[in-house]
Formats: sequence, structure tokens, C-alpha cells
Amino acid sequence: MLQFDAETTHLLEIAYQGADLTRRRQASFDVLQPKPGDTILDLGCGNGLLTRELARAVGPNGKVIGIDPSGDMRESAIGRCRDIKWIEIHDGSALNIPLDSSSIGKAVSVQVFEYLDDIPGAASEVFRVLKRGGRFAIGDIHFDSLVWFSDDINRMRRMQEAWDHHLVERCVPAILPGILSEVGFVMEDVRAVTTIDFDLKPDGLASMMIRLMERYAVENEHVSEDEAREWREEQQTLAHEGRFFFSVSHFVVCARKP
Repeated sequence: MLQFDAETTHLLEIAYQGADLTRRRQASFDVLQPKPGDTILDLGCGNGLLTRELARAVGPNGKVIGIDPSGDMRESAIGRCRDIKWIEIHDGSALNIPLDSSSIGKAVSVQVFEYLDDIPGAASEVFRVLKRGGRFAIGDIHFDSLVWFSDDINRMRRMQEAWDHHLVERCVPAILPGILSEVGFVMEDVRAVTTIDFDLKPDGLASMMIRLMERYAVENEHVSEDEAREWREEQQTLAHEGRFFFSVSHFVVCARKP
């Protein structure tokens, strides 16, 4: 698993404010349709960017509750959101949401379910805390959609296989409709947000993944330090030569508690 420590939190802070990841948050925001006075759960709230955006939409008569198991992430979210009184940030996990049953009007989760050992259990827990008619939006990458150019195909394959170890399920969007329906949700919508980068933007998703993947692969001994560095340097060289290409799709799956 990827450890969301202070260093990782700082790295994500930069990329999450870039255009690539902002579009992903916007997709979840649009699907969720926050209204004035809504009470919304931001499950796995991370650094609080979406939490704050939702709070502006619901206004002071509403409430947004951010839940995250990472102390570093919660600290970042608390700092970002401390001036908005109708935001609460709590310790908790997708399998143990510290809220009463039927207490939340809407719930959102962005890139959390791919890290869960028990996706049906987490879906059931969200179903429990939602009120009847409540909407749930889940955003995750389908990693089978990843297209990433390299002159060394085998090395790229090894780096991607190393990265697969940092998550539990690499194809969450494909299996969510069946899981949500089995739990009792009614499916409403699925939307795709495809990120394409041919410049290797400093604040882009590809740039963030290169740095995270290199670190993760080496620290967990999936590849050698030399191989990971050479992979990163090749991608930087390709960008300098105008030959860089990266594409991946993030899907937002929306369901409703009947």
C-alpha cells in the first residue's frame, strides 16, 4: 500500500490543485449535485480540496463531514478548511464510518475504493449512513485504460506491475455497478474523465505518478533503484524530445439509496 505520510501529502497537494485532478473533482461534484442545506459525507477526504468545494455549495445551513484514516491528510484538510464552520474532519475509514445510520443526505468518495480490501463492506457502510433517496458518487481510475508510451516496453511493463501492488483493486469502476446493486443501491450514472498529457505537465497526473511510482517501486524492492531512475529519466527525455504520451480514464459511478 502507498503510505500517505507527510512527504506524499506534500506531493499530492501540488498535483491535486492542477488541472488534471481538478477535473476529476469537478466530475464528482457535478454528479453529486450538492444543494444548499445538504449534509454530505466526503469519504477519504484527503487534503480537503473537495470538502471545501462542497461546503461552499451547501452553505452555512448545510454540513460537510470529511473522514480519513491518515493523520497527515486530516491535518492538511483541517488547515485548509478551518475557516468554514460547517465542515467537520474526523478519523475514520470506509469500513467504520463514525456516523449514525440514515444521517447523511449525500456521500462522495474519490480514489479510495481501489485501496479497500472489502469493497462490498464499504458500500454497505455508506448505504447504512445514507438517508433514503441519498446519492453516492464514487470516483476511481480503471487502470486497464492506462496508455503510456516508452521506448522500453518491458521496463514500462515492470514499472506498471510494481505500481499495481500499491492498490487492492485496479478495475474498480467495472465491478462497482454489480456491487452497489447487490448492496441495495439503484444505479444512476457513470461518467468518464480521461486525462491526456503529451507535455509532462509539472502539476499533472502523469508527473505525480512518475514520482510516486519511482519511490514506491524502489522502497518496496519491486525494481532496482537504477531501473526506476532510468525509467523516470526516459520519460523526462521523451517529453523534452516531444515524444511523451500518457492517457488514463477516471470514472465516476453514481448510485442512489431507494
